[in-house]
Amino acid sequence: MKVPTSPTPSAPPVAPARSGSIPAQVRGATASLTGVDPDRWPDVAAQPRASGARTAVAERLVRHALSRLPLRARLAGRDSIGLGGPLMEIRRPDAFFRRIGASGLVGFGESYMAGEWESPDLVGVLTVLAGNAADLVPAPLQKLRRLWAPRQPAAQANTPEGSRDNISHHYDLSNDLFALFLDDTLTYSSAVFRGFPAEHDLLAAGQHRKIDRLLDMAGVAGGTELLEIGTGWGELALRAAARGARVTTLTLSREQRDLARDRIREAGHEDRVDVRLCDYRDVTGEYDAVVSVEMIEAVGQEFWPVYFRTLDRCLAPGGRIALQAITMPDDRMQASSSTHTWIQKYIFPGGLLPSTESIERVTTAHTALRTRQRSTYGMHYAETLRLWRERFEERADRVGALGFDATFRRMWTFYLAYSEAGFRSGYLDVQQILLTREDTA
Repeated sequence: MKVPTSPTPSAPPVAPARSGSIPAQVRGATASLTGVDPDRWPDVAAQPRASGARTAVAERLVRHALSRLPLRARLAGRDSIGLGGPLMEIRRPDAFFRRIGASGLVGFGESYMAGEWESPDLVGVLTVLAGNAADLVPAPLQKLRRLWAPRQPAAQANTPEGSRDNISHHYDLSNDLFALFLDDTLTYSSAVFRGFPAEHDLLAAGQHRKIDRLLDMAGVAGGTELLEIGTGWGELALRAAARGARVTTLTLSREQRDLARDRIREAGHEDRVDVRLCDYRDVTGEYDAVVSVEMIEAVGQEFWPVYFRTLDRCLAPGGRIALQAITMPDDRMQASSSTHTWIQKYIFPGGLLPSTESIERVTTAHTALRTRQRSTYGMHYAETLRLWRERFEERADRVGALGFDATFRRMWTFYLAYSEAGFRSGYLDVQQILLTREDTA
């Protein structure tokens, strides 16, 4: 996913042959939840600085919000708040409210990482919160968001250099890590299922169904010159090559590039697929079709015009563009676009989900591209994430054996549950979008 964001016909299942480099903040011996490593996780190990007044205001606001929600928040095993529903066990209320007072939703996530709150139904609790996200903070205070919410660090801007660092932070963690919870296609984006509930042994077929719909939408067939922006581990490129297309696919992740090349060579399509370590801004040439799956989420709002102008520039006359994008409501996107979120801090630096309206605004203002078709699959993503989360939790010991400590594993579980809740609540959606030039409608 690119949540969150962000990861062959009949290509043989390939277990990654190499581990990626593990960043310093997650490498080494396992740390217990009661002893979070302060060198790797400084903002989790230590309580933030927050005035008593700010903490008190946060506690009052949180208690008020929880009291109106269909969940049950139990504080230190004693008093409960809420209308009833999934249980949120706040083990250390003082620490929990202090973190929220200091850094809002970033603190909320860090409090979970620190073990200060827990839930036997984490997705259920987060789904309730996501479904009421617009009303959790009183409207007058929402207007002051820019004054109290953390700002996005300038270092995470998606310049060419910044994009490489941001992508590496997530996708170069370890190929072996992703292989532990993805299916054999190593596809890290929403599948499309025939029905619910989905089962893990049907996930690979769901990923192929998703890929085939995108390739059909883009008109990819024998002889098509295809540009893919965002290689992942190569599954879409392999499936397009099997149709007889010639594929140029771009990635900024060295780990993904190397494994994608291995898989392409083993499938016998090395002559049809060119995997390049290349920023989308630097691509040249014209292509009959362009496909990009859950990559726009990593572009950054200030670079959306450049991204869509690149698609427009690379598209041959009469060509078609098929995108898969995670979207959020336009008002929430605009309200949060300049603030720093937990997902950006720990999972996807520099990421921002677009809205349907923002895509329309940017393409209309900066390109000749227009939307011709749109399909939504939000519940399919919720099921995809559930399968990933369940497999990740089942294999927690194997994740630890790769060198990822307990705080990392808790963070990753929260990320997958947080993302799943976004789709289950309807706060997030995922769309397949067909774009063509205005003069070819």
